[in-house]
Amino acid sequence: MRKKVTVVGGGFVGATAAQRIADAGLADVVLTDILEGVPAGKGLDMLEAMPILHSDSHVTGISTATGDYGPTAGSDIVVITAGFARKPGMSRDDLVKANFGVVKEVAEKVAKLSPEAILIVVTNPLDVMAQTAFRASGFSKHRVVGMAGVLDSARMRAFIAMETGVSVENIHAFVLGGHGDDMVPLPRYSTVAGIPLPDLLPRETIEAIVARTRKGGGEIVNLLKTGSAYYAPSAAVYEMTDAILRDRKKILPCAAFLEGEYGIKNLYMGVPVLLGAAGVEKIIEVKLGAEEKAALDKSAASVREMVDLLGI
Repeated sequence: MRKKVTVVGGGFVGATAAQRIADAGLADVVLTDILEGVPAGKGLDMLEAMPILHSDSHVTGISTATGDYGPTAGSDIVVITAGFARKPGMSRDDLVKANFGVVKEVAEKVAKLSPEAILIVVTNPLDVMAQTAFRASGFSKHRVVGMAGVLDSARMRAFIAMETGVSVENIHAFVLGGHGDDMVPLPRYSTVAGIPLPDLLPRETIEAIVARTRKGGGEIVNLLKTGSAYYAPSAAVYEMTDAILRDRKKILPCAAFLEGEYGIKNLYMGVPVLLGAAGVEKIIEVKLGAEEKAALDKSAASVREMVDLLGI
């Protein structure tokens, strides 16, 4: 029997993530959205592609406009992408409060129908929304994880490949912290075929890569004019889903709930974790220099400010 993945939110990120999972035959997929017809239409379109792609995954699209999440019952993984995009005149606090309501409701409902599921949170502001889903679902910290560092490190790897001319398969990058301008890329722990990045590139080039990584999402928004990235975010969701369903025991940078690791307590923050069938099976702690620790603390303070605003 195939595994079952529900993707809540049928926008570009959610629909593309659903497509990647189904195309690979990784699981049956339920795509949900509050819009009528749209998730059903996208789901049917994906399903009709399966014979061409030699995948037996079944894709179903449903509207949750009435609040009915019934078809999602028994999911092994629930990916939460639903939420509002920031609009002109909307403050950061307004966005946080709006998406808090969405994620809280979704987490409560899917937790009742899929009590053994693992939640992957994608909605922004990501670290705060992961903490929201954790509190609302009542799940253990191991079964609620945020997608952030997988995306951020992929962007950094792409930029390193562009600079070095080396295959991305040889490149590993390390990004800690919150998913935003205060994220903490760590060149010292980033390698090309095992060679530390500082041994390959001049400091100025590395600093430019770090800066571009931090602004990676904004760069795409500025180019698109309307909308934001979805190809790379959906690929990050796929990698996490694959690691869990196939129990790969991969070390990936994800938003996890910290209880003293890295000197941070009661907060979701991007750190390297061992991701497998049980979800976040272990948090990996690495030694940080004084500047690196200060940068991580600054990132944590930014996330905590929003968590305190919501009282979670």
